[in-house]
Amino acid sequence: MGKEKNPRRVAENEAFAKAKMLRTSPQKLNLVAAMIRGKKVDKALADLTFSNKRISADVKKCLQSAIANAENNHNLDVDELIVAEAYVGKNLTMKRGRPRARGRFGKIVKPFSELTIKVRQVEEQA
Repeated sequence: MGKEKNPRRVAENEAFAKAKMLRTSPQKLNLVAAMIRGKKVDKALADLTFSNKRISADVKKCLQSAIANAENNHNLDVDELIVAEAYVGKNLTMKRGRPRARGRFGKIVKPFSELTIKVRQVEEQA
């Protein structure tokens, strides 16, 4: 008499992870996400480890979470995983400001982003 199991949101050979409320603009985050799209996960982790971008540490954490989900929840082989999709979305924006000359107000926006990384298992061709 329990609840029915939720249907999977991705295919049988895929797993994903989401990172929300990342404190950077979506445009800057997309530069890092584009760096890892389509690569094997070990190469993508190496690229994120040695990247100079500040947000790459959070992207690496999200990618490691997607790999762990694939391994533990969906029984996929880690050595055959690639980053199938990595897409970025907008989140909330904090509005701040400071006084400027002649009674004006200088608007400061502090945007947040969210990141979704989807990994897929592909069999290597010999």
